[in-house]
Amino acid sequence: MKHLKLLVQKPKYGWWSFLPLLIIIYAILHWSAVGARMSFSDLAAGLPWIGDFLSRMLPPNLSYITESLIEPAIQTVQIALWGTVLAVLIAIPLCFLAAKNISPNAVVYQLTRQTLNIFRGINELILALIFVAAVGLGPFAGVLALALHGAGMVGKFFAEAIEEMDQGPVEAMRASGCSKLQVIIFAVIPQVFPAWISIILYRLEANIRTSAVLGMIGAGGIGFELMTSMKMFEYNDTAACILVILGLVFMTDIMSSKLRQAIR
Repeated sequence: MKHLKLLVQKPKYGWWSFLPLLIIIYAILHWSAVGARMSFSDLAAGLPWIGDFLSRMLPPNLSYITESLIEPAIQTVQIALWGTVLAVLIAIPLCFLAAKNISPNAVVYQLTRQTLNIFRGINELILALIFVAAVGLGPFAGVLALALHGAGMVGKFFAEAIEEMDQGPVEAMRASGCSKLQVIIFAVIPQVFPAWISIILYRLEANIRTSAVLGMIGAGGIGFELMTSMKMFEYNDTAACILVILGLVFMTDIMSSKLRQAIR
C-alpha cells in the first residue's frame, strides 16, 4: 500500500512552476515579432493585391513551355545534378574528419567542423554572386555555388550518420589490427551507406529548387526565364515557369522515393 501511495502521489510542483518559462518564451517571441515587424492586419489588407497578382497569372501560357522552357529546365536539372555530385565528392573526405568517433584528434575534428560550418553558413545566392564574378554568367557559377554550400550541409549530415552508427564492428576490426582505411571501408561505410543515399537524394531535391532561383541572378537555368517574364510583366509566362519548376520538383521526389525503396 505504501508503494501504491507513492505512485499515485501528486506532483510536488503544479502547472504554475512552468509559468516563468512560459513568460520567457512569450517575451522572446514578442521581441522577435517586433523585430520582424509582423502584422497580420497588413497581411489581411494585402490579400486583394495577392489575388490580383495571381489572377494576372491565369491562365498559364502553356505554349511558352514548349517554345522556350524545355532547354532551361534541362539546364536546371544539370546544374542541380552536378552541384550535388561535387558537393558529395567534397563532403566524403571531410565527413570522416568531422565525425568525433573517427576523427584522428580534437584539433582536426574542430577545424573540419568549422570548415563545414563556413561552407553552409554562406547562402547559395551569395556564393553564386561570387562565382559569377569569378567565372562569368552562366550555369557553371550555379554549379559551384551549389557544390560549396551543399558540401557543408552534406558533410555535416554524413558526419552525424557516422557518429550514430554501431561502434561494435569498428572496435572489433581495430582490435584485430586492421588499418584505418580497412575500418572505414568494411565497418563504417556499410553501416552509413543507406543514410548517405537518403541525404544525397534529399540534397538533389533541394538543389532542383535552389538552382531555379540561382538563375534569377545570372547563374543559368529556368530562373532566368522566370525573372525575365516578371520584368516584362508577362505573368502568364511566369505561371508557366512556376509549373515547370513544380514539375521538376515532383519528378525528383518520385524518383528519389523509388530509389530509396530499391535500396531498402
